Amino acid sequence: MLQVLHLQNPLSYEAGLALQQQYVDALLDGSGPETILLLEHQPVYTIGRLRDQSSLRDSTTLPYPVVETNRGGQATYHGPGQLVGYPILDLNTRSKDLHAHLRKLEDALIHACAAFGVEAGRRDRLTGVWVENRKLASIGVGVRKWISMHGFAINITQESLPPFFAITPCGLDGVSMSCLETEAARTISVSEAAQVVELELRKLFG
Repeated sequence: MLQVLHLQNPLSYEAGLALQQQYVDALLDGSGPETILLLEHQPVYTIGRLRDQSSLRDSTTLPYPVVETNRGGQATYHGPGQLVGYPILDLNTRSKDLHAHLRKLEDALIHACAAFGVEAGRRDRLTGVWVENRKLASIGVGVRKWISMHGFAINITQESLPPFFAITPCGLDGVSMSCLETEAARTISVSEAAQVVELELRKLFG
């Protein structure tokens, strides 16, 4: 059984991480089901555990806190106007293939964008979801005993974009970040987008 939980109030990144770990533990000991958390975070920059953290540029001048995390990838931003999804799934019973897991997350978001009339896709050798050279969604996952955690962040409203200007998103120079409502040329709420994203995730992960 797969449950999808929509959290209504923005969480701190630390609270979101603790919640993920709670559901990972429950899945590992058999006391809980696979779970996908859909939420917004309070403003924060995150970065994977890397020696090269140059994508943060100058962390002393950033307007929001920086949290080092155990996902893959360079610096990104989370905050209001962005939908974050944390699929906590048992890859032991699905597929021990992280690349396939990443591609499924991309597929779900690409299909969700299509539901809003936005033609999104992939770019060669670059994880995430794009419209031409504009990045809509970032993806970074981690696993513990083949239980997945972390996941995706898709920019929904224009409110989500300005904090990206202070970093090099995902370590990619020259990348332009965009959001779903800009590409769709209409107002889209995070809750509206979350309903569509849930539908697409359920199609792929059951």
